[in-house]
Parts: sequence; structure tokens; C-alpha cells
Amino acid sequence: MISKLYISEIIMNKSDNANNTAYPFSLPAVKNLEKLKLNNNITFFVGENGTGKSTLLEAIAVNYGFNPEGGSKNFIFSTMSTHSELHKHITLAKGVYRPKDGYFLRAESFYNVATEIEKLDSVPSFSPSIKQSYGGKSLHEQSHGESFWSLIINRFSGNGLYLMDEPEAALSPSRQMALLARMYELEKLNSQFIIATHSPILLAYPNAQIFVLTNDKITPTPYKETEHYIITKQFINNPERMLKHLLD
Repeated sequence: MISKLYISEIIMNKSDNANNTAYPFSLPAVKNLEKLKLNNNITFFVGENGTGKSTLLEAIAVNYGFNPEGGSKNFIFSTMSTHSELHKHITLAKGVYRPKDGYFLRAESFYNVATEIEKLDSVPSFSPSIKQSYGGKSLHEQSHGESFWSLIINRFSGNGLYLMDEPEAALSPSRQMALLARMYELEKLNSQFIIATHSPILLAYPNAQIFVLTNDKITPTPYKETEHYIITKQFINNPERMLKHLLD
């Protein structure tokens, strides 16, 4: 069967870094990675801080042609080069179809993307302004969460590949649930999402493929078996007990 996914597999080129002990190849999840086969339009990378989920997502984005700091393929600015070399050592198996839209949302550097949009829009030759694609209002004139939401609602148009690194960082719980609904709309419009997240709300997306990164490997894991779900459920069901355990 021909895959309709824009990215169907991530393959590590082992011969390139067999003896490499430098970051990010020192991360166990990266060191032990051979290939990840994607079989769903919605894929999540989840794990404790430092396990490499954002690093892996960044490598996929840069390998595919996105700016390391975020944005579409048309963004070529660089505030500071901090991305790893991992993108040079992976191969992406791509489907027969190519996305008509695409975006790399990186929570930690979205401010830089917004600044680049302001810079480009200040050039008279740019018409219509780039910010029109983001709802028509300057992203810097909105709160962090509002600017994220403007991007997702206005800029994501479907038939796209959307890579998102911790999109929940600026979104309230209700907006995270709204994001689930928006993702569902875009999935029906032939879109694929690959997301690094800590959000148990986002991880609840129906039939999503969840990869848990640990200190030794990457494991496909059902939603209700993820630590994020288990700990959140335990806390909500009995916050007093959890707080007593934590604070005593």
C-alpha cells in the first residue's frame, strides 16, 4: 500500500556516527535509534526533560528543509546557530505526495519568528504583508498564547506537514483542547503532525502514535500507559495525597 504520509520513516545512518560520543549522539535514545516507522497522521514524541525529543524533532525539521528556529521553508534567518548536527545523520523516507503547506513551530524561538515577520513586512516590496497570513495583526501585539493561536488558526491551511515543539507552552488547557479540534480539522485536510510535547491533553488525540523517549530507547506506548497520563490522573484524583507526599 502506498503511504499517504509526507514522512513515513526516520532512519539513523549508523555508519556516520558509530563511534560518536558527542551530543546529541551521546543521548541513549539517539544512540540506540535505528529507525522509527510512522503509521499515523498524528505522531507524538514524549519523555522526560533531556531525553532528546526536541532534538529529534529539530533534526527532522531541518532535514526536511525548515529553518532551525522555526517558520516555513521560506524563513532563512538565523538569530543564533544552536541546532545539533543530527539532521545530517538521518534519512527521512518520504511519501509519494508532497505537502502544499508546512511549518515548524518551536515554542522557545517563536518570538524570533515573529520578529523576522516584522522585519520582512517593513520592506515596502513585500505585498501583501506576511502578517496577513497570521490573521492580519502583529504577533508582537498579542500575548504569547494569542500569537500561537493566530498561527494555528490562520497560517495552517491543510495539505501540510506541521512539526510542533511543545505547542502547549503558551496555551491554556481549554486552548489545548481547541488545538485538538483544529488538528482534527487539518488531519481531514490531508495534514500530518509530528509533535514533541509534555501535555497529557494533546497526547489524548484519538489513535495517535506515541513514542516515549527514555534514557535507553524509544518505545511505542499507548496513551494510558504514558507517565504523563498516569501521574496527571493520580494528581487530579487525589491532589491532597500527592501534595502530602511531595511536601512532607
